[in-house]
Amino acid sequence: MKNEILGIHHITAIAGNAKKNYDFYTRILGLRLVKKTVNFDDPHTYHFYYGDEQGTPGSILTFFPWEGIGTGRRGSRQVTEIGYSVPAGSLDFWQDRLEKNNVIYNKPAVKFGERYLTFLDPDGLKFELTEAKTPDSRVQWETKEVSKENAVHGFHHITITTNKMEATAAILTQVLGYRLQETEVNRSRFITDTVEHAAIVDLVEAPGEAVGHVAGGSVHHVAFRVKDEETLMYFRDKIVALGLNITEKIDRNYFYSLYFREPGGVLFELATDNPGFTVDESLEELGTNLKLPAQYESNRVMIEGILPKLS
Repeated sequence: MKNEILGIHHITAIAGNAKKNYDFYTRILGLRLVKKTVNFDDPHTYHFYYGDEQGTPGSILTFFPWEGIGTGRRGSRQVTEIGYSVPAGSLDFWQDRLEKNNVIYNKPAVKFGERYLTFLDPDGLKFELTEAKTPDSRVQWETKEVSKENAVHGFHHITITTNKMEATAAILTQVLGYRLQETEVNRSRFITDTVEHAAIVDLVEAPGEAVGHVAGGSVHHVAFRVKDEETLMYFRDKIVALGLNITEKIDRNYFYSLYFREPGGVLFELATDNPGFTVDESLEELGTNLKLPAQYESNRVMIEGILPKLS
């Protein structure tokens, strides 16, 4: 295996009310709760992982739901949109479903030759559902209300808004191995050829856009995927050689991580495939149990009493 980035691993965002977040993503969007755990630094706060049937990297959206947190603001130096891949012909279903559930959305439009629909989650986080040009083979999670004919596959792309895209584009192309595919107006699409899905990063250059504020309804960081820890450290050396600050390797129980802030201001993470989400639950049980990091297990009763109820 070459030392290469395998597209997006996961995206982490901030929410307000935990139950509202859980209900929206599992019921309305029909995603699988892949892991229910707590914030490593704040064990009284959930850390939810939503994804496809198997918890595949490239489908995982995670949230820290902090009750009462202020509302964030979309702007430059941020991930401003999360794009999901949905089956061809499913946008009519999604438009009807969002309408019936009082979700704010825009009618379908076309970008880079693909139909998409934009909507906001309960905290104002912006999404796009895209009917991708190429069929998506990832196995979706099916619910009573969202069948596999319409269900979300996983990430299609992310969008980063920047005042000047050169520095961010250089990290994408010269460090992470992406290439510029095409440009429409002020949106430039970068893609990696190492994977079929979750392979796209859009840079929107908006010189006058104010800097965004990371809080409720905004993205905290985006993680790029690598095969294993050896590859992780290969990229650490590349980033150190550029003079950028980067963390030491961190064990996140389900993957190993490094964090660095790219010159455009967005927090990037590199995350491994190993050990994966089945390290402490079977595939069938994913998301069923509250899983605590080892250092908090002795406080389980107290933590379970503090965390918000989800049903």
